[in-house]
Amino acid sequence: MWSVVLLVSLCGLVHGLYRLDPLVSTNKGLIRGLRSDEGYAQFLGVLYAVVDKNNPFGPSTPHPGFNDIFEAYETNVCPQMSNDEAIGTIDCLTLNIYVPSAATTQNRLPVMVWIHGGAFVLGNAEAEGSPRLLLKHDVIVVSLNYRLGAYGFMCLDIPEVPGNQGLKDQVLALRWINENIEAFGGDAGQITVFGESAGGTSVNFHLLSPYETLFQRAIIQSGSVSSPWLIMDSDKTVPIKLAEALDFETEDTLEALEYLASVDVHTLIKLANDLGITSFTESDIPSTLPCIEKEINGVEAFMTDYPMNINSPKVRNTPIIIGHNNNELPFLYERADADFFSNYDFSFISNAFDLGDDWEDAVNDVKHFYMGDEQLNENVANEITDFGSDFIFNHPTQRMAERLLDIGARTIYRYVFSYSGGRNLVKVLYNLNSTGATHADELGYLFDNGIFSKDIAPEDQLMIDRITTLWINFVKYGDPTPTTSELLPVKWLPITKTSQPYLNLDSDLTLEARPFHARMAFWDLFYKLHKNQHKYEVSGK
Repeated sequence: MWSVVLLVSLCGLVHGLYRLDPLVSTNKGLIRGLRSDEGYAQFLGVLYAVVDKNNPFGPSTPHPGFNDIFEAYETNVCPQMSNDEAIGTIDCLTLNIYVPSAATTQNRLPVMVWIHGGAFVLGNAEAEGSPRLLLKHDVIVVSLNYRLGAYGFMCLDIPEVPGNQGLKDQVLALRWINENIEAFGGDAGQITVFGESAGGTSVNFHLLSPYETLFQRAIIQSGSVSSPWLIMDSDKTVPIKLAEALDFETEDTLEALEYLASVDVHTLIKLANDLGITSFTESDIPSTLPCIEKEINGVEAFMTDYPMNINSPKVRNTPIIIGHNNNELPFLYERADADFFSNYDFSFISNAFDLGDDWEDAVNDVKHFYMGDEQLNENVANEITDFGSDFIFNHPTQRMAERLLDIGARTIYRYVFSYSGGRNLVKVLYNLNSTGATHADELGYLFDNGIFSKDIAPEDQLMIDRITTLWINFVKYGDPTPTTSELLPVKWLPITKTSQPYLNLDSDLTLEARPFHARMAFWDLFYKLHKNQHKYEVSGK
């Protein structure tokens, strides 16, 4: 299979049987992987780019290739915090490539490229679990690592660290896939990029980026770039603050960067978290996030304008699925204490608007809409959660879908994932009792995570079959329901400028119109009323 050799590995000899380990000849050299117990091949930790050790905060460069056979046996993670401990290595720009046995040079399979979430400070290529639920549909799945936090998203307006390094890592990964995936039996002309949360946001960014076309279809799960938590201004103080906390005092950004490059990676990651630079809680967001870059001669920028102002020709020929879950924010707010709700200040609004003297009136409008005259306390936790879900996820998704239509997108499918079952990832992980589906819950039906029982309830299996079939149909045909069936009894229609149908993925599949329409109408009016106070004015171009 593939344009390669299947190597018989003596170390795999067990009871007289040989294990066949795949050896693939790529443009970058020979790569040897492993065969899983379920028959698919996996190539883990394949290097696609290199970080400059003298400036690990700046742009990476394509990996030069392998002189010897590269043994792709284990994956890794980029530097980050995990359970209050710093983990990861800076040599983390790697791909995991999963290939069904059906892939051959005569039978090239569609490719799904997964970009993980984690607020651009957490996550890795294996965080969501095994892609075996997708591989059963004869697609190749590639997941990627990209730099996070201080190493991936310092934005300093200088050539050495212009900003968005983690997103530029992803560009190099997509280029590597385009140039090499055919060696694995993949179709380089049939690539779908999909991701959730920061991963979905990344997909949205790539749709709008100035780079060449690197994929043919896009799935954006709970991650619109119009979300107000997302865009940060450049902040030259970040490296200076980090250096100062390590007793290296300077006001020179380059001097601070040079010093920080010599600091132990785990020490720096822990420090950035402790200083609140990369922490992500119910009340704090990181200051290392995607940013609008300053145009610098000789530096290739990823983004130099607010995303809602960008008119990218790529969207015109790219079918898109975009959606969110029906109860997004309990993943943060359900675990908050009573004081959090009693002192809730609606500060997320200030991420998007400079309201000045209108702040009190504007916030009161929001309070009255969601809570009437109720006082702020834990009794209105659900209403505050609805506000957060709407402001951070639901309304930005609607705004982005409408913007994509405005700039020429021809095929956009909207969904809301509402199903609550035994594999809702975050509800199971954190033992949440909220209704419906919270943030990232759908991932338990797309990936097989070790936290779940191997015994799958029939109703959960039905959701697995439905969502994976919808996604795979879209990958293969650009249409999630090319035909209806007993499994998919509803035809999923794309949105238009005059109608907003969406597929509600619950115990039953239903095609409905305009999710949370009353709440979305409120935010439509709010944005119109305060248009001149929006931090990143939409030019309409």
